Amino acid sequence: MGRYVVRRLLQMIPVFIGSTFIIFMMMYALPGDPVRALWGERAPDEAQMAAMRRDLGLDDPILVQYWNYITGLVQGDFGTQIRSRREVIDVIADALPATLRLTALAFLITAVVGISLGLLAGLRAGKKTDRGILFVSLLLISVPVFVIGYLYQTYFGIKWGWISPTVRDSENWGELLLPALALASLSLAYVTRLTRTSIVENRRADYMRTARAKGLPQQRVIGTHLLRNSLIPVVTFLGVDLGNLMAGAIVTEGIFNINGIGRAVYTALNAREGATVVGIVSFIIVVYLVVALLVDLLYAVLDPRIRYA
Repeated sequence: MGRYVVRRLLQMIPVFIGSTFIIFMMMYALPGDPVRALWGERAPDEAQMAAMRRDLGLDDPILVQYWNYITGLVQGDFGTQIRSRREVIDVIADALPATLRLTALAFLITAVVGISLGLLAGLRAGKKTDRGILFVSLLLISVPVFVIGYLYQTYFGIKWGWISPTVRDSENWGELLLPALALASLSLAYVTRLTRTSIVENRRADYMRTARAKGLPQQRVIGTHLLRNSLIPVVTFLGVDLGNLMAGAIVTEGIFNINGIGRAVYTALNAREGATVVGIVSFIIVVYLVVALLVDLLYAVLDPRIRYA
């Protein structure tokens, strides 16, 4: 197990470098001058622009800029914003708590509701309950998240008044429920269908017939044997989806007025604050990699037959 973890950690290094290199090139190598953008419609001062580029290291070759960024990142330096001269790590620290709360609530909804509906549909495969759940899940997959967000906001928040249509306090879990539902809708539908398919497949397995032949209680047959073995592909999806939820928060936070990571990325893109975008994306990449490792290690818990050399 120890050697496997070390090997996976070493594999993360080229993945992280490659991912950050791509986003860095997209922000700094594409046409557009973030220093020139500071002047807006006014005529720029060429001497001041040259001094700012030199101070920010933007006059260096692009590969040198990336090397400087990576070496600084290893030391905990995510860069500095051009306009405000604020440290990017401070921007992330201010925006991250709201996004983490939103992502955690959306992940909880996805896992609990998705697995429960998938289990129910799988146990009633071919019946009205199964067809109804499949129809709703297909509907959620077909509708974009920004449309779902506006629908939830319009009906649950404005017309029916069940909950606030916008988030005034990101520390209030009740106000985060509606955007979390919107954020979780697509993932919830996929988890439901994946769980249902896995349940239907495993119900016909030999070990299920053996468990019933032993006279084990139905609850134990479903909970210990059927559900546990069916959750392996679901856990894989949930692990990858955790990073997707953080990335998808960009749209959801805009709809529900949440000052989180998504709003910070959107603002930085409009202002061409490359350091902020690259820093936030680098953080999300680390989340992806760590969660992927934890998911692989969780396989051994769900299925004792799995061993890592």
